[in-house]
Amino acid sequence: MTMNCLDDLAKRVRFELDCVAYPAREWVAPRSRDGEAVLDVLIVGGGQNALSLAFRLLRERVTNIRVLDRSPAGEAGPWITYARMQTLRTPKHVSGPELGLPSLSIRAWYEAKFGAEAWAGIGKIPRQHWHDYLRWLQAMAGIDVTNDAAVTDIEPLADDLFAVHSVIAGKPERLLARHVVLATGIEGAGQWQVPAMIADALPRERYAHTSEPIDFAALNGQRVAVIGAGASAFDNAAMALEGGARAVDLFARRKSLPKVNPNRYIETTGYIRHFADLDDTLKWRFMRRYFALNQPPPQDTFERCARFDAFDLHLGSPLESVSFDDRSVRLGTPGGVFDYDFLIVGTGFVIDLSLRPELARFADKIARWSDRHQPPEGDESPTLGAYPYLSGAFQFTEKEPGTAPFLARLYCHSFGAMMSLGATAGISQLKFSTERIAFGITRQLFRDDAEAFIAGLDQYDEVELDISAFEARRAARAAKVA
Repeated sequence: MTMNCLDDLAKRVRFELDCVAYPAREWVAPRSRDGEAVLDVLIVGGGQNALSLAFRLLRERVTNIRVLDRSPAGEAGPWITYARMQTLRTPKHVSGPELGLPSLSIRAWYEAKFGAEAWAGIGKIPRQHWHDYLRWLQAMAGIDVTNDAAVTDIEPLADDLFAVHSVIAGKPERLLARHVVLATGIEGAGQWQVPAMIADALPRERYAHTSEPIDFAALNGQRVAVIGAGASAFDNAAMALEGGARAVDLFARRKSLPKVNPNRYIETTGYIRHFADLDDTLKWRFMRRYFALNQPPPQDTFERCARFDAFDLHLGSPLESVSFDDRSVRLGTPGGVFDYDFLIVGTGFVIDLSLRPELARFADKIARWSDRHQPPEGDESPTLGAYPYLSGAFQFTEKEPGTAPFLARLYCHSFGAMMSLGATAGISQLKFSTERIAFGITRQLFRDDAEAFIAGLDQYDEVELDISAFEARRAARAAKVA
């Protein structure tokens, strides 16, 4: 029954795509350099941001694209690796990757696979199901992703091209592209962060960041500490508890957990579509307030931990010391000294473009917010200042005008765009962000080829009007008169 429903849905998808395919003709002239083919767009990353953009470009009939993802096939994004929540945090009625086509929506897929009653009965979308849905959408949209493909360097060339150096299935490969989009995940403008006081003090096998693989079964009967108060810290604490940990203590610097989620407030078309149109002063004020509010763990995530007697929450407890005595991880806090067998670090990531290997060649030429905006005294923030300063189409910009014009062809479709363009890391922004990036790319592709389009117009010779029959009848009439 489910397979038949999915087959029927697939037919409906093809019908709807056909209904909105106009104009269907490809329009970007192919390019090559020294006999080597040039991609129009190369997308780095294979998660939801990458898939949504690839889908949008294909619908704009920009088809000479390639998507590279470093993960093995079927493992793109965080959903079956380090994401450890049971459901998405986003409300189930979210839309975005389907780009407005109802038959490609999460609801349509879910009801076809599990039934309408099942959809009505869930509060939020199970994480694994979202992963499966994205893979289905990829197949329906005809998006080809090259997996096991790590981009190691982006080299600007002459002729407005990039040489993208990568390792694909263990072999070095160089690809040429006119535009490159970095859809490299939440840490795409920096890297996951483990505080030095932890990394310097502990053996590597005694701690893990929440973004890393963790053998939770091995924590059965162990004493576990979790550092951080974000949702992922609670997710990992819950996994340890469910894996049979003897005790799990979560330590947080903040004295109380936030109760209000600012993400729900900003989920409006006005904000998501038009935050990019605000002036820099308003953007800074808004983001300064937004980051200060923090987000609470979802209620179900908190309850997932709180139901265990082995769980304890230590608020107002920043780490003051970390040591190891050959048997235990020892943490010093204002509330005392505690010993554990294993430490899970939920301290998030740092924004630092110099840490990205693909940007290392020219990271110093990229403008940050600290280069472009001087906030009022008392409103400074080194964290916000480290974010890249992007254009309205997600392009990196130059720190010094004229020193790196190639940055206009390099796009940041990751959390690094947060300061410049607003909510750029979640599902709800996808239909807005992909619209901006796709428009920026297609605009530049057309402008670059404008002369060729003019020449092509003069050579265009597809005949639509045939008056030969009329001329033959007129000639026949004239012959009779004569």
